[in-house]
Amino acid sequence: MSVIYFSKEHEWVKVSGTSAVCGISEHAAHELGDVTFVELPAIGKQVTQFEVMAAIESVKAASDIYAPVSGKVVKVNSDLEDTPERVNESAEDAAWLVELELSDAGELSKLMTREQYDDYLKTL
Repeated sequence: MSVIYFSKEHEWVKVSGTSAVCGISEHAAHELGDVTFVELPAIGKQVTQFEVMAAIESVKAASDIYAPVSGKVVKVNSDLEDTPERVNESAEDAAWLVELELSDAGELSKLMTREQYDDYLKTL
């Protein structure tokens, strides 16, 4: 069973064993507005927790997307290259960005559960 965690920068990660699927939260997608472009990392790239992993552009802004955990990119959601608007439609499901091979499960302790993230959003 996978467990979902969130970062303060509004990225999410669903972890199942050593697999970590990452994306941006529904809140982030809503704040961005209509997404027009998603730049994904190369397969095989090593990413480090809280460092830039990808980029996203919308009608409002261009933003970096930070890795919620460290790991090696093993898969990217290439569908987003042709249909970036999917991020607005399904940010926490179909519009996942990358799948990582998780390097250090201990990093999950630096993230928030869904309940903690929802509480965090109330403070913004």
